[in-house]
Amino acid sequence: MSTTKTLALWVAYGSNGVVGSIRHDEDGYVVTMTGSDAATGTYPSLASAKGALHSHMAPGSDWPRFQEH
Repeated sequence: MSTTKTLALWVAYGSNGVVGSIRHDEDGYVVTMTGSDAATGTYPSLASAKGALHSHMAPGSDWPRFQEH
């Protein structure tokens, strides 16, 4: 059994509440959208993960507010 240690977690808030999260682990920055059973993808930097999360929001959505937990 393998385990992954989460190094940091950011929650993304849109105008109607939580829209997704970014988890930093040994593999990179993992984006998961709210309501999804699977990660959207893993990215090499926090900036690219934030951009990817925003690109998976509804067209015309404002940039979300990211809060580290």
